[in-house]
Amino acid sequence: MRLVGELKKLPGIGERTALRLAFHLLKAPHNLTALAESLQEVRNRVRACSICFAVTEDDPCAICAGNRDAGTICVVENSQDLMALERSNAYQGVYHVLEGAISPLGGIGPSDLRIAELLERVGRGGVVEVVVATNFTVEGEATALYLTKVLKPHGVKVTRLAHGIPLGSDIEFVDAATVQWALQGRNEL
Repeated sequence: MRLVGELKKLPGIGERTALRLAFHLLKAPHNLTALAESLQEVRNRVRACSICFAVTEDDPCAICAGNRDAGTICVVENSQDLMALERSNAYQGVYHVLEGAISPLGGIGPSDLRIAELLERVGRGGVVEVVVATNFTVEGEATALYLTKVLKPHGVKVTRLAHGIPLGSDIEFVDAATVQWALQGRNEL
């Protein structure tokens, strides 16, 4: 069935889940119509913000158009990361979505990301700090190091999200690399 094949292309959806979803949709045809309409609406209305490149229906996005601290730019790999940071309500600056991370093995270099646009934003002036919030993966760390290298000459403060032991964790169950990062990034009380 073609529907099962298309559903399997979605991330995290295997054969059995795709089959279960397909049969669910077949049992409730009114849901199928609403789903098809919402997918078409997403295709027609959602685009990247022309300033920060986050996924949005409005251009510029609500964050860029709002009353946020434009002197602080938080750099993320994708819009999902931006949304996770926004849910915390802890950050009041603006964002810049790279649309990926540097991955030499994956054939993704700096020119494949929105780094030139970030440098252009910083070069216009008014930016005091760039918070690098790339993922704590090999690719995310490589991207963070590269961003630090290209941003420092612009005279902006470059910071990195803290990482270490998750809140509510027992140290004895945390992996050694995470404990190492936590010790290196410790703060004075």
